[in-house]
Amino acid sequence: MTQEFEVLLVEDSASDAEMSIRALKNANLADRILHVKDGNEAMIFLFGQGKYEGRQIKDVPKLVVIDLKMPKVNGKECLMRIKADDRTRKIPVVVFSSSREDSDINECYDLGANGYVVKPVHSEEFEKAMTRLGQYWLMDNEAPH
Repeated sequence: MTQEFEVLLVEDSASDAEMSIRALKNANLADRILHVKDGNEAMIFLFGQGKYEGRQIKDVPKLVVIDLKMPKVNGKECLMRIKADDRTRKIPVVVFSSSREDSDINECYDLGANGYVVKPVHSEEFEKAMTRLGQYWLMDNEAPH
């Protein structure tokens, strides 16, 4: 399995995931998007375990977009694990959450988040926010090599 993914979307809400994927694809920002439903599955993918065994773990996504409130491994724990491992710590991780709590925002940045975007409630604004996020991180940002 050698397919590289541009975006790893870690989101337990099917409707939020669908809107995120649609926004990125409609803006021609990402063709290869992998959607996983929790932080545990994100870890299994990133570190080439379980059903992703044999995946070249050096082929990391250009961007990880992560929700906070998820089952099994939540977004903060997943973020902490990504940033703690030398193989994955340089991957840009943007939190895309409905939480506006200062404590969540500050903790995510303390854990190494590269960005934090509050999910808009209305679908049109949601898709615009995801498009802007994708434009910056997938088109404008110069990632480390």
